[in-house]
Amino acid sequence: MSFAPALVDEARELLAACRAARVRLATAESCTGGLVAALLTEVPGSSDVVERGFVVYSNEAKQDLLGVPAQTLARYGAVSVETAQLMAEGALARSRAGIAVAITGVAGPGGGSEAKPVGMVCFACARAGRDTVRREERYGDLGRQSIRAAAVATALRMFREAL
Repeated sequence: MSFAPALVDEARELLAACRAARVRLATAESCTGGLVAALLTEVPGSSDVVERGFVVYSNEAKQDLLGVPAQTLARYGAVSVETAQLMAEGALARSRAGIAVAITGVAGPGGGSEAKPVGMVCFACARAGRDTVRREERYGDLGRQSIRAAAVATALRMFREAL
């Protein structure tokens, strides 16, 4: 995926703001498959801000790498604000980052249901000493690439809001 120049500029500005605040970032990504981390690392010199990224596409990866309990996944599902919150908090706890954003959703073209349609994406942003912010977006069935791109843009905004 090539990123829109405006999105790369937004990432560059986020990284500069993080650098000034001496805050490092971590990502925990499911439906975006590492695209947020890829966007951030598209910017030269990002290694002093981007601490690490977790790609946790399977439920097992969410459990093993981020500590999301199987009970949470069974009760709420992988695509839920509850799971996103635990993903973000797990990424924060398992990294040296000051802010972590998590994304889990249904990018399509299949996999949706009436309760969780294609285009539903759940986010969470964790920062030490603050309450975790959770957000659910329903972008609609825009197509896989557009849903994932919209999710990346939302993740960048959540990082900025957490600063």
